[in-house]
Amino acid sequence: MIKRIVEGELKNRLNQGKVLLVMGPRQVGKTTLLRQLVEREKLDVLWLNCDNPDDRADLEDVTITRLKSLIGSHALVVIDEAQRVKNIGLTLKLIADGMPDVQVIASGSSALELANEIKEPLTGRKRELSLYPISTGEMIAHSSQREERRMLDTRLIYGFYPEVVNKPSEAEEILEELTSSYLFKDILTLDQVRKPVILQKLLLALALQVGSEVTFNELGNTIGIDKETAEKYIDLLEKSYVIFKMNSFSRNMRREIKKGKKIYFWDNGVRNAIINNFNALSLRNDVGALWENFIISERMKFLHYNRIKVNSYFWRTTTGMELDWLEERGGVIHAFEAKWNPKRKSSLPSGFEEAYPNTVYEKVSPDNYMDFLTVKK
Repeated sequence: MIKRIVEGELKNRLNQGKVLLVMGPRQVGKTTLLRQLVEREKLDVLWLNCDNPDDRADLEDVTITRLKSLIGSHALVVIDEAQRVKNIGLTLKLIADGMPDVQVIASGSSALELANEIKEPLTGRKRELSLYPISTGEMIAHSSQREERRMLDTRLIYGFYPEVVNKPSEAEEILEELTSSYLFKDILTLDQVRKPVILQKLLLALALQVGSEVTFNELGNTIGIDKETAEKYIDLLEKSYVIFKMNSFSRNMRREIKKGKKIYFWDNGVRNAIINNFNALSLRNDVGALWENFIISERMKFLHYNRIKVNSYFWRTTTGMELDWLEERGGVIHAFEAKWNPKRKSSLPSGFEEAYPNTVYEKVSPDNYMDFLTVKK
């Protein structure tokens, strides 16, 4: 089994008086993670699978008396697929307040966030941990840097979903099934999305523009909706861990683009499944976009798992100068350019250097990407 970084943090946060929430998209291994933790720590656990109607009924509209009877002497309660339980936030609050010696771990997909079931009832009572598709760092720990370098082309095409990594011969079928509806199930079940075909068109438009600046108005015009609807759907996709947004950086220069956004996918395989293109890199004209999406999504995982707080942006001017990725941390701006061809020359744009002196610049290519995704700097 591939050990997930979050497991160590979960272990360290046990029995500190907080409900632990493991959040993330479907099929990234939340249930497997919790089973590994329970087995390795030999914990006495009450496991409730909320896909099971009986377990779900035990947690809906309950009193603290009924909960105490259900939990009994167990010191740990795992509530898997917690988004299936109506008013789960109130149930977790009852346990947290009425049984403070019981450690609760709840796993859930984005429906917990989308339906706002958790935040208000558990204010001050929870710790949230996010689980993403497998990261480069986790794969290196499982195999080696050499093996991951060998697999780089495959990662750019098929991504890092656990089942894809473990069953590479079935990767296309797995990703097609995942993106046909399963990954977006939480969004589609909410009243906020009444036209699934619009969501599909929006995903396709986003997938075809990875690494390019977009506006809600342009996206809306492309697929025939107003910009407010485009913004709402993109927000839902972001909360569902399908995509993430990056804002433009603007401080000093007159020609800096101030309101643009870039949108990336958390997983290259999902992006390629949406456009139905699993061709080899030698047959593609979007390798630069694949590399940029891979590098930036993997960097996001690295920063999150290592609890490194940064402000992140892209930068572009109306005259065409641009930088793929900026991190502002400790009062210093770090600028990065993703270049698939290591021999391609790259440098900090002179205009940016003049406006923001002391910027640290680095080109990220297949020659040095391992450090960018695994080494704290």
